[in-house]
Amino acid sequence: MYVTRARLHPLHRAAVTCGKSSRTTCMGGKVVDKADTTQTTSVLRQFDIAAPFEPTGDQPNAIASILKRLEQDCRFTVLRGATGTGKTFTMAQVINKYGRPTLLLCHNKTLAAQLARELKSYFPNNSVELFVSYYNYYQPEAYLPGSDTYIAKTTSINDELDALRHRATRALCERRDVIVVSTVSCIYGLGLPANYLDARLSLSRGKTFSHI
Repeated sequence: MYVTRARLHPLHRAAVTCGKSSRTTCMGGKVVDKADTTQTTSVLRQFDIAAPFEPTGDQPNAIASILKRLEQDCRFTVLRGATGTGKTFTMAQVINKYGRPTLLLCHNKTLAAQLARELKSYFPNNSVELFVSYYNYYQPEAYLPGSDTYIAKTTSINDELDALRHRATRALCERRDVIVVSTVSCIYGLGLPANYLDARLSLSRGKTFSHI
């Protein structure tokens, strides 16, 4: 698991990403290699973590080391640990203390849903959203020259996953204490944030609307 500060839209200033990198911070907090830096701006917002236990073992050192590198604008930091050592809990503590909207990338929908449920248990009072592909099934069009056969594109869309994508987008537009768990589907955006906001209808108590 590595932490990266990416050049994303201001709504996604901090990203926590699963993957590989040569720049490493071990569970003991030791920095192996110096990372590249990038300049970003930030608007801090307090997260409210609700964990039944405190960081122990190497976790406090890892949390402090990652936070220090983030504050120093280090772009990449790797958190290494065996299965069950508390990497997700460690990153939840980092998110809580760093206080920025966070994007987490997973390998597939199953892992993304599992991670979203786990983070929701840590942040019940904050916005933890799921942004994955809304296709249950996707067969791209194809042509088989051997048999001169054309296969049309076939898709099956999951309306619930589509609604969750819009919910995640709305959360990013309306608040700062947001954690979005996603797959590579996040690279396919919903358009410009300004256009997305222009399409919304805001309702408030006591306000009168004319029917169009």
